[in-house]
Amino acid sequence: MKRLVSILICAIIGGAGFAQTDLQPAAIVRLTKSEPITVKQLRTEVELMEKQAGRTLTVPDRRQILDVMINERLAIQAAERDKITVSEAEMNQQIQQLKAILQQQLGRPPTDSEFAGAVRNETGLEVPAFREQLRRQMIVQKYLQFKKGNVLSSFKNPTEADIVSAYNLAKSQFVRPESVRFSMIQVPFGTDRTKSRALANRLIQDIGSNPAKFDEAVVKGQAPNAGYQAGDGGYLPRNAQAQQIVGAEFMTIAFALKQGEVSKLIEGVSGFQIIKVTETHAQQNLGLDDIFQLGSRMTVRDYIGNMLFQQQQQEVLKKASDELITELRRGNTFQIMEQNLNW
Repeated sequence: MKRLVSILICAIIGGAGFAQTDLQPAAIVRLTKSEPITVKQLRTEVELMEKQAGRTLTVPDRRQILDVMINERLAIQAAERDKITVSEAEMNQQIQQLKAILQQQLGRPPTDSEFAGAVRNETGLEVPAFREQLRRQMIVQKYLQFKKGNVLSSFKNPTEADIVSAYNLAKSQFVRPESVRFSMIQVPFGTDRTKSRALANRLIQDIGSNPAKFDEAVVKGQAPNAGYQAGDGGYLPRNAQAQQIVGAEFMTIAFALKQGEVSKLIEGVSGFQIIKVTETHAQQNLGLDDIFQLGSRMTVRDYIGNMLFQQQQQEVLKKASDELITELRRGNTFQIMEQNLNW
């Protein structure tokens, strides 16, 4: 009994010591008020980054994460001082934009649970915590615009000479691989693969190699409760990355078909499939005015122009951010407890 009591006391003392360590400050930010960043808060960020990176972070890595947290706290304190806020309406507008992106991926408005799942998968956070994180990020962005708007507006659109120069440097890389566009009928494997195979066999028997019957089956497949999926499959480039997605058999069959031909039954990655090739495109070295990506109107010129603009935008954003952080860190505005970064 005495030994059991001793074990319990040691466990309680040990647990209390761990909690006390977690509550100790890793840093204190004091631009306008004293605000600690606790070891627990830092540990939470570190563990999230470790999960994303798939490795244990070193003490220098932890210090970098802590620096980012300090910079955010400094900017938020400065924003509060200068009365820069983010309204609930602005927050909701940002959330709606994120839901609109998810809607494009799903092809329909996401449910609340689907949005929550997407947030959890991307950030590791539940929606309330994500909203708070988003609010803080928006405040920092708004304050950066408030203080460094002149720097942020200093970039210009790339010139034609800039675009041509970038194209000439990377000309050999602008090669569009051989590609096909196809229409597809797919019977998902589901929970009963035998039943799915039977439906797929009936479809291929009805269609045979007849393109017209294939088209009729595609139309029927778009009706509710058809039992299978059907429609445009988009463009498939002939490369290793695409083959990893669709499978080797699918790739071989798709590029053996001529335009308008119907395939045999394919046992694909996620279901039984029948395809009809609707367009064929040979490999092509692209000029500035050629379409960069099939199915879009973006030319190589447009792509390079957008890429150069984004690069310049990132450079200007970094310059503005660095200037602001240097100003906020000037003086005795924070303190780091180096001894609390080891655990």
